[in-house]
Amino acid sequence: MATPHLPRPPHWATRLLHGFCADHLVEEMEGDLEELFHQRVQIMGEKQARIRYVLDVLSLIRLFVLKQKATEYSLLPNSIMLRNYAMIAFRNLVRQKGYAFINIAGLAVGMTVAMLIGLWVYDELSFNQYHQNYNHIARVMNQVTDEQELHTGNSLQYPLAVELKNAYGDQFTHLLKASWTQSYILSHRDAKVSKIGIYIEDGAPEMLTLKMLRGTWTGLRDPHAIMLSESTAKALFGDKEPLNQLIKINASIDVKVTGVYEDVPQNTEFHEIQFFAPFDLWVSMNDWIEKRAVNDWNNHFLRVYAQIKPNTSFEKVSNTIKDTELNKIKNLEGLQEQVAHHPQIFLHPMSQWHLYGSFEKGLPEKGPIQMVWLVGIIGGFVLLLACINFMNLSTARSEKRAREVGIRKTLGSLREQLISQFLGESYLVVLFAFCLSLLLTQLSLPWFNGIANKDMHMLWANPWFWLTSVVFIGLTGLLAGSYPALYLSSFHPVKVLKGTLHIGRSASTPRRLLVVLQFTVSVTLIICTIVVYQQIQFAKNRPVGYDRKGLITMEMKSLDFYGKYDLLRTALQKTGVVTEMSESMGKVTEVASGNGGFSWKGQTQNKDKDFGTLTVTPEHGKTVGWQFVVGRDFSRELASDSSGMVINEAAARYMGLKNPVGEPVSWTWSQSQKIKQYRILGVIKDMVMDSPYEPIKPTLFYIQGFNGSVSWINIRLNPRVSTSQALSKIEAVFKKLIPTAPFDYQFVDQDYAKKFAEEERIGKLASVFALLAIFISCLGLFGLASFVAEQRTKEIGIRKVLGATILNIWQLLSKDFVLLITLSFVISTPIAWYFLNNWLQTYEYRTHISWWIFAVTGAGALVITLLTVSFQSIKVALMNPVKSLRNE
Repeated sequence: MATPHLPRPPHWATRLLHGFCADHLVEEMEGDLEELFHQRVQIMGEKQARIRYVLDVLSLIRLFVLKQKATEYSLLPNSIMLRNYAMIAFRNLVRQKGYAFINIAGLAVGMTVAMLIGLWVYDELSFNQYHQNYNHIARVMNQVTDEQELHTGNSLQYPLAVELKNAYGDQFTHLLKASWTQSYILSHRDAKVSKIGIYIEDGAPEMLTLKMLRGTWTGLRDPHAIMLSESTAKALFGDKEPLNQLIKINASIDVKVTGVYEDVPQNTEFHEIQFFAPFDLWVSMNDWIEKRAVNDWNNHFLRVYAQIKPNTSFEKVSNTIKDTELNKIKNLEGLQEQVAHHPQIFLHPMSQWHLYGSFEKGLPEKGPIQMVWLVGIIGGFVLLLACINFMNLSTARSEKRAREVGIRKTLGSLREQLISQFLGESYLVVLFAFCLSLLLTQLSLPWFNGIANKDMHMLWANPWFWLTSVVFIGLTGLLAGSYPALYLSSFHPVKVLKGTLHIGRSASTPRRLLVVLQFTVSVTLIICTIVVYQQIQFAKNRPVGYDRKGLITMEMKSLDFYGKYDLLRTALQKTGVVTEMSESMGKVTEVASGNGGFSWKGQTQNKDKDFGTLTVTPEHGKTVGWQFVVGRDFSRELASDSSGMVINEAAARYMGLKNPVGEPVSWTWSQSQKIKQYRILGVIKDMVMDSPYEPIKPTLFYIQGFNGSVSWINIRLNPRVSTSQALSKIEAVFKKLIPTAPFDYQFVDQDYAKKFAEEERIGKLASVFALLAIFISCLGLFGLASFVAEQRTKEIGIRKVLGATILNIWQLLSKDFVLLITLSFVISTPIAWYFLNNWLQTYEYRTHISWWIFAVTGAGALVITLLTVSFQSIKVALMNPVKSLRNE
């Protein structure tokens, strides 16, 4: 059979193409053009095919001409090319407003989170750096072995502090004895304020490099001096000159203002301290120090701060002084038991106070520093989620820009130039997002400070901030734009222009993986948030052993309080708004004192634990609502109860007493060898007084007399009277009987709630980050769903013509996203469980991770995904198929 004659394309058009273009380029394209001509002849006829062939030739000639111009243009200065790139990038953003909004908004939110977290991490890591001697300041701490465990504390004995200064004073620039920090009443004429202060030796202002506004660092050399913070001086004196003015401490001690210093910033350990007073003044105010503590190696009550000399190190000095206490007490009578605990002392650098301030079994706990890095990593992940959105949407829209890439490559653009173009667009988006994030960060800082309990500010004047910002923009732009730039610039121009470039399912694999990564992070954060709140609620619901509701407490800061207990109690009960009142050594919500030296029947060898020891008045149990397990409460009518003792369940268990009521307990007080005999009156349920996450400390309650004094008043309000009415009547009684002290009270339930502050901050931060992560992920998912719906518009139109329902279309477009979210959930579940389980192990009293947490989180993520995707799916499903197929 003869081969049918195949028509030839117009010869003149081919010669025209040869005339304008290089032969080797024409040869590359001529075969493709002829094959395309024959296909068109069969479809549309020879006449129409010839016309289309001529049009294709003219288009190619135009492209080659433009290529020549582009070659000339490429020789122009780089500044013009960069301006052209910027113009193209800006036009792309304006033309695709929805795409630009999703990218800029997502990146801005991610950057804002990263910036807030960066400020928080900087604040944590720069703690105490306000003090110029930061790298040479330390506190002296002690360590003892008790029941084969190391216990660390920062309370030292007076003779130990003296011995350190006498024996090793040449190792230190300053070695300062100090009291513990406490709240005091400062008064000047009619002005009274309650402020936290410290009594410390006179080198403290110089060691801490306080910024003096009035006076000098030598102000504490006067034994009756006081140095005030700027805000305290303002509260007491207003605009008057405070220097050399007299004020009273606790309405009893007159002191002269010798200095005013700038308020210390919040990210320092000394932020709460509002005044410094001489240590010798504190000693003179507490006669028990000179009577029995000056030479007592068993009484730990001092803080000792040190500044080492520049030519030494903390490790070297610690090795020098570590056995100071042991060497002094091993030959002293009555301290052999203390020698058995092998006490050692060491220097704890100021740089570690904040992030390594707690010790467990002799080693610094890493919880705070781990939290800093964990929050920093979360911030990085949230920013990564925003970058993933950019990469996903850029690569998803690759088909829209494929022809642009093909034309530009045909015109002579190198791949490096295309990469620069797309990276430039990425940096433009990042720059817009960065500017928006600066605004969002500034607006959200007050709110974020409230959650984080910080006082952070934008570091506008800090050059390191701007240098970090430039690096931040550079890395973010590179991270967000590198993959799209490399991907888009790799398209082959011939395939693009011939229409044979097909981006199949393999091309969408990276996008799917990025979506999985996004939701893995988001689901993990949600699970973490739920578990943190569950742990908080678990501890809050723990039985506390007393009634917090309607109980207020206040510190006895003035000497006027003492000796007026019966008078004050009677006057308050007469008002009818108070049912009972008591006094105690510490607050109801803390174990304020601890001692050893106890012995009891059946005591095993070396079982002399440091018990909590609290002085109370006989009405304390009725006031706070003790719950007795066995035995009875103190009675004012029984004189023998002055030698009675009420213990908690933890103490009874530790002592191993099966029938504790009536059992004798001996208390040997320190080196004086004074022995007091007690008899157990009753056992109460364990009261949560310290951390609600830790085991209850064995605690003994006794009537004031042998050791310790009361310093807090506890008042039980009448539940049948409104709180506001009760407080006004109580305040009137205090103003009449205690005129020198302000009515400065606190509710016990609110004070107890503060114990959860740290965990609640963690929970709030985690919930905020989780919500933002979900928002960013859903923003990207919405953009991706929009693109998929747009890409499959004609397919959906055909399916509707063939009878597909809206439900069928919705299932078609949603199932892929549901599978991705399910995979994210499967991956995130073991990751979240591992980290949360390790976090919960840091608490003695903890919840367990329930299965329903994962189920609820997975279901929630699925619902959020379906809601996000369904909007676009249903929108496309409702579209008229005639409209979607019109271009065909």
